[in-house]
Amino acid sequence: MKSKQRALAEGQEQDAVILRYSTEELEAVTGASEAELFSFVEYQPEEAERVGHSEYSYWKSVWKSFLKKKSAVVMLIIFLTVFVFSFIAISPLCTKYSHYSELKSSRSNKFATPDSEYWFGADNIGRDYWYQVWYATRHSVMLAAIVGVGEVLVGVVMGLLWGYVRKLDRIFTEIYNIIYSVPTIIYMTLIALMIGKTFLVMCVSLIAFNWIYTAKSIRNLVFMYRDREYNLASRCLGAKLGTILTKNILPYLISVVILRMALSIPQTIGYETTLAYLGLLDVKEPALGLLLRNSREHFINYPHLLIFPAAIVSLITVTFYLAGNAFSDAADPRNHV
Repeated sequence: MKSKQRALAEGQEQDAVILRYSTEELEAVTGASEAELFSFVEYQPEEAERVGHSEYSYWKSVWKSFLKKKSAVVMLIIFLTVFVFSFIAISPLCTKYSHYSELKSSRSNKFATPDSEYWFGADNIGRDYWYQVWYATRHSVMLAAIVGVGEVLVGVVMGLLWGYVRKLDRIFTEIYNIIYSVPTIIYMTLIALMIGKTFLVMCVSLIAFNWIYTAKSIRNLVFMYRDREYNLASRCLGAKLGTILTKNILPYLISVVILRMALSIPQTIGYETTLAYLGLLDVKEPALGLLLRNSREHFINYPHLLIFPAAIVSLITVTFYLAGNAFSDAADPRNHV
């Protein structure tokens, strides 16, 4: 204890010695004049009123973080290439057909193997398989995009209300338990048999049963931010419910929303493929699942009927999932420098 007091006293004595230096002594020690040692700063009103700001941009940081993951960038490029090529492959530049209805069956070309005329071969009634596969790819991706966006929009809105409004928690929880306890494919089978097998019915049904999973993820995160100080202050100041949800809470959930989108699109393609394969989807135009269903009786002797649509389904689901998962990580502000 005495050593600490002694050290403190010595430090105070050194400070007192430094303060006793005069301007002349400082000039003698440093060799500089008083004008060089000290200078007055002029008052500038513009500089005084200038507010400091950061050059940080959220979306710029998201893209910078995403581009660091080379494998994810490659996956995204492959997915976009497949999607764009699905439009080019069925254009007059690559085919002689202007619409799917122009495809004609030909007995002479029945089960034709891939060659210079039929690049993907022909199906069991002699129709060009190249056109069918890429037409089905465009159809399936557009279906998945519609359902994915619909699921996320409904799920985010309901999830915000579910997590923030305490009175709604019991209602949404019971709805979640009812939907979660039964596999979605069973619901889809019953709807297809009782209501219809059309494209519109399937889109609405998938959105109606899958939004609850997005809402559940959003609800769990809203619990973390609902009672923080800035939200309590907003409520005390009279902020509306919509303002608090969209301005205070939703920005923290962007990475989760992107992740749900990345999971929803491949999942929707899987549902579409399964329903078409089981005959529960009545479509007049080809879909990837419909092509897989039609090939199940002939793929042993004619494997090209299964290989091409199955390869594209696998390529789309894997590439989009990996790219979307990486983009979700990049959208998390905690990963920004």
